[in-house]
Amino acid sequence: MSAVAPSGEQWSIHHGDQRLTVVQVGGGIREYAVGDRPVVSGYPVSAKADAGRGQLLVPWPNRVRDGKYAFAGRDQQLALTEPARANASHGLVRWALWDLEVHEASVLVVAYSLMPQQGWDYPLQLRVRYELGDDGLTVTPEATNVGDGRAPFGFGAHPYLTVGEARVDEVTLTVPASTVLDVDDRLIPTGSSPVAGDLDLRSPRELGATVLDHAFTDLTPGDHGRWEVVLARGERRATVWADAEAYPFVQVFTGDTLPEDKQRTTGVAVEPMTCPANALATGDHLVVLEPDQTWSAPWGIRPSPLTD
Repeated sequence: MSAVAPSGEQWSIHHGDQRLTVVQVGGGIREYAVGDRPVVSGYPVSAKADAGRGQLLVPWPNRVRDGKYAFAGRDQQLALTEPARANASHGLVRWALWDLEVHEASVLVVAYSLMPQQGWDYPLQLRVRYELGDDGLTVTPEATNVGDGRAPFGFGAHPYLTVGEARVDEVTLTVPASTVLDVDDRLIPTGSSPVAGDLDLRSPRELGATVLDHAFTDLTPGDHGRWEVVLARGERRATVWADAEAYPFVQVFTGDTLPEDKQRTTGVAVEPMTCPANALATGDHLVVLEPDQTWSAPWGIRPSPLTD
């Protein structure tokens, strides 16, 4: 019997020189490349995902302070999955086994039924469609409330972009945001401020020694109502885009708190989010799904050049 990969089954699709691999554990992206050039900093098939790498953050992105919130008149206590900061972190599906529903040459769809458990009473049917095309990767998540009551909901994704840098200090970054969230030592929002100094990335700027683990908002949309965060080095670019109305926040992380051998060397995390940290507790931009209601909104990654 052959050994089972830590991330479970591996499902790959192709389009031209592009190649994407999605995994059974968490339903997220393990690798995305154009020819021999990685677009995301993934992880080998012999390893599990680390630092949220490529994972789907459902039914909330980021953190919930003390794992506590109240909804529909009931107090809830989530498991504290970030014990060092006493937070519930990045949702409930990162380590779940997802099902493969569609697997075509350039399209695949994965699905998961999120059922009630500690701190969560709201059944959701989740699907994520991955499609490679001439404009790169489009990811379309979908959540349907299959329970008989209202359900709170938030979505985020956690790709780490790379453009061939040895360290993230070498890349140029553009984030079209005019506001950044202020946080406490547990990374829970305390307010917001206009971007300034190293956090003003509205024009392309080389990162250098800038340390980022910040959520940005008031994002300026471009074509088709989408904002774009662009990582660049030389002729290579990697762009995360998202619908500005559905994803009013983006977290950017330069990896400074990762283990020493991975600090600032494994890409820049660019995380589209429907809501900020602690939204289950505060209600800030929280989506509330009525019974049978479905939420869906695309985001994607556009590499350049698109040929190897």
